[in-house]
Amino acid sequence: MGLPFQVNRNLTYVKNPQVEKNTFIGRKLITGELPAYEDVKDMLPKPVFDGHNDVIECYNKAWELAFGNLRHANADAGFVSDFIDTAFNGFLFMYDSAFIVMFGKYAERFFNFQQTLDNFYSHQHKDGFICREICESEPGEQFSRDDPASTGPNVLPWAEWEYYLSTGDINRLSRVFDPLCAYHRWLQLNRSWPDGSYWSCGLSNGMDNSPRPPKGYDSNLSHGFMSWVDTCAQQYLSAITLIDMSKVLGRADETAWLKDEAKLIADIVNNTMWSEKDGFYYDKYRDGTLSDVKTAGAYWALLAGLVPGERLERFVAHLNNENEFKRPNRVPTLSADSPFYEPNGGYWRGSVWAPTNYMILAGLRRAGCHRTAYEIACDYLKNVVDVFNETGTLFENYAPERAAKGDPAMPDFVGWTGLAPISILFEYVFGIIPDAQNRKITWYINRTERHGIMQYPLGDATVNLICESRGSDRDKPVVRVTSDRPVTVKVIWSGGDKTVITK
Repeated sequence: MGLPFQVNRNLTYVKNPQVEKNTFIGRKLITGELPAYEDVKDMLPKPVFDGHNDVIECYNKAWELAFGNLRHANADAGFVSDFIDTAFNGFLFMYDSAFIVMFGKYAERFFNFQQTLDNFYSHQHKDGFICREICESEPGEQFSRDDPASTGPNVLPWAEWEYYLSTGDINRLSRVFDPLCAYHRWLQLNRSWPDGSYWSCGLSNGMDNSPRPPKGYDSNLSHGFMSWVDTCAQQYLSAITLIDMSKVLGRADETAWLKDEAKLIADIVNNTMWSEKDGFYYDKYRDGTLSDVKTAGAYWALLAGLVPGERLERFVAHLNNENEFKRPNRVPTLSADSPFYEPNGGYWRGSVWAPTNYMILAGLRRAGCHRTAYEIACDYLKNVVDVFNETGTLFENYAPERAAKGDPAMPDFVGWTGLAPISILFEYVFGIIPDAQNRKITWYINRTERHGIMQYPLGDATVNLICESRGSDRDKPVVRVTSDRPVTVKVIWSGGDKTVITK
């Protein structure tokens, strides 16, 4: 590990006034006893999945690894909250952390995983910049803010919004709004081209060695003078999410600039980055032509809500094409018809990764493609569990052509792979979607065996959700819902829907 970049706080910055409202900067360290997995395991949410004990064992292993990665914050390093380590290189990663907290929310009663992100906000520069890797042991950051690989992807607003939907914690939403707006503005001022589109590079984009820049440019470190479709979509998602936050917080009058930004990005993505011939979104080269490299990153456009209805079927169809993204293990990060595709994974040249799969699933759900999301989720979870059955652990990524770890892939990686047996199991295999602010659950039931979750956290409520076994997926499900607070559960299955309200 190299020496971290030392931040000179005397540098000249164009100050962002919203950074001055960032209460994480200089905040007193909040620390406490770190819970051990053995002490909390019986109080965690308990999936019920008849006939699938290996899935339950994989679920338990994910939590065991996650709790083993909890760390005390080092105030000398500028950390303000205890956190879950990325477990990679002694630095805390922004991209990884944003996805780790998306399963950590299910255990927030025992450790506040979301506070991991506090440490990025506490490192925010006066102009709004946040480095994507911060050193855990001493003051410093991995990159200068002017390095093309210094920051991104901008998925922090999405991570905070998902936490809000699960917990209803409006106080946290209020604290993170200003630093998130300031970070978005920094990216707008420093990572966009004159037309308003955004650039990135492999490392800052999170897809490291994906073969996206044109020949002659480094896939990890160069922007290649391209407009990057996923980075554009992430900025659009950030803008509309911050607008949603502002409405909840009563600050909607502050977001006119974000509305203008969102409109501009939508026009760029849909008018200049869509191939009508292929039915796909691509990166755009400097001369205005489109790349022909199909990557899973394009599906950020689906999650962001950028895809017009008349394009949806063709765009989603690539996920169901066996020559492209429907490989034995779904979804590879590079289409199998690419000459750069590597059957063993090759890191981001074909491997199957938890963050991109989770993004794709969320995008499909947003677009109403629930069946495709369910099928991909079941396929991916099965492959992760099959490898777990062979090895006893989880990996950083997986091979696309068979049930095997990717090549290369770190073992014991939780890490974002915890999404697979926790969040993806709960939200897409079981189909349980929370709305804590309204004490509501939407439950898409696809399974026919007995399944559900006991001790499910929904804001201040604890809910037990069980669906009894049935003969077919069109049979009306018998569901048993109990809760210590009034909760509304809308149950949806292929043959209809019904609403259950607890007292």
